Amino acid sequence: MEQFPNHELEYVVDDYYDVTDFEDDNDSPRIGNSSSDDDSADSDIEDDFELSDPRTDTSALEAKKGKDIQGIPWERLNFTREEYRESRLKQYKNYESLSLSREDLEKECKKVEKGHNFYDFQFNTRIVKSTIVHFQLRNLLWATSKHDVYLTQNYSVMHWSSMLRKSKEVLNVAKPIVPTLKYPGCMAQTLSRVQISTMTVKDNLMVAGGFQGEVICKYLNQPGVAFCTKVATDENAITNSVDIFHNNSGAMRVITANNDAQVRVLDGGNFSCLNHFTFPWSVNNISANPDGKLLAVLGDSPECLLADAQSGKVISNLKGHLDYSFASAWHPDGRILATGNQDTTCRLWDIRNLSESVAVLKGRMGAIRAIRFTSDGRFMAMAEPADFVHVFDAKSDYAAGQEIDLFGEIAGISFSPDGDALFVGVSDRTYGSLLEFNRRSYDSYLSSVF
Repeated sequence: MEQFPNHELEYVVDDYYDVTDFEDDNDSPRIGNSSSDDDSADSDIEDDFELSDPRTDTSALEAKKGKDIQGIPWERLNFTREEYRESRLKQYKNYESLSLSREDLEKECKKVEKGHNFYDFQFNTRIVKSTIVHFQLRNLLWATSKHDVYLTQNYSVMHWSSMLRKSKEVLNVAKPIVPTLKYPGCMAQTLSRVQISTMTVKDNLMVAGGFQGEVICKYLNQPGVAFCTKVATDENAITNSVDIFHNNSGAMRVITANNDAQVRVLDGGNFSCLNHFTFPWSVNNISANPDGKLLAVLGDSPECLLADAQSGKVISNLKGHLDYSFASAWHPDGRILATGNQDTTCRLWDIRNLSESVAVLKGRMGAIRAIRFTSDGRFMAMAEPADFVHVFDAKSDYAAGQEIDLFGEIAGISFSPDGDALFVGVSDRTYGSLLEFNRRSYDSYLSSVF
């Protein structure tokens, strides 16, 4: 992946995408502004709280009455929402690492019937605001229930309770991090001022990766950090992706993917390094299938790989993408793998026949940087770098879709474990926020009709 560090934790939209903001003499929203906050690198999280006002939040009732879901005051601006959307679509420039011809790509893409509403807007808060340290890495938000969300905000990981509408800092990585786990030969070391590049949460364990090859493991029900270290020390060693899974014998494993072309497997109990696999290119994303036997390995190559989780041996090469890949997710039944690429598509692969992808789903204007399935496998969501999240109905063979249209860089997306909620983290100087959408039930459908 590209090495574009963000030392001041500044926002990246204008740096990598040719987007021009509208100006308004009285109150410009400055959507997608990349200007740096001089104090952002050193400020404590309380500084942001002082700027946060619950009155800027938006509820479903307010949205039904006409308020913008992000609280953008279009009525006070010199342009309408539609005009700004049209401008964004025309001016947005998708980042490409390779210049392969894409003339025939459109022909491959599945025709999707848009306009469905599988998830209804529920709430938007600006009390918590996602931040991004690398423009290609967007796995910075995870929901552990429909009431509990974890996201990165500057040098902190925050917990948001959608029930209490309150936030709390659960991890501060600006200060020295001293691991509590100690035993002879333990790889743990003290870290400080970590720029979190990726994260995941599963089974009460949160794992975060850092810009200098760091890995931090914290149990959410215990104080302090259990384990932290630098798994890679190369200058080009950013931790691009982390995952937590159980192998075929039920043991928990933590897996990391780094820019040094290494994938490392750690024991989920004492965090010792059990194995490491080397690949021919920087590994940008890794995910284990539901039974823990296979790994999807994606990186600085148009090809995606399937590898044995125990040996690292490559089992299959997945060919079809035209650029580098940064996102993957497995359907809960383990048969379908979804891969997201900078060629603006998500490809679906059936592991029973990997000669070609079974479907190609296209984004609206940018790369596919995050993908998630609901736990029941009914829906799949994919996020572009900015402005659009797409939800597909797997029951319709992905032919029915919902397009969530917003403004700002997308730091991450996550379904709640029960699939009832979908959360979207937006990174923006002014309108950074956390959006919540709720799965539409039969009863809510009837109420919307009447």
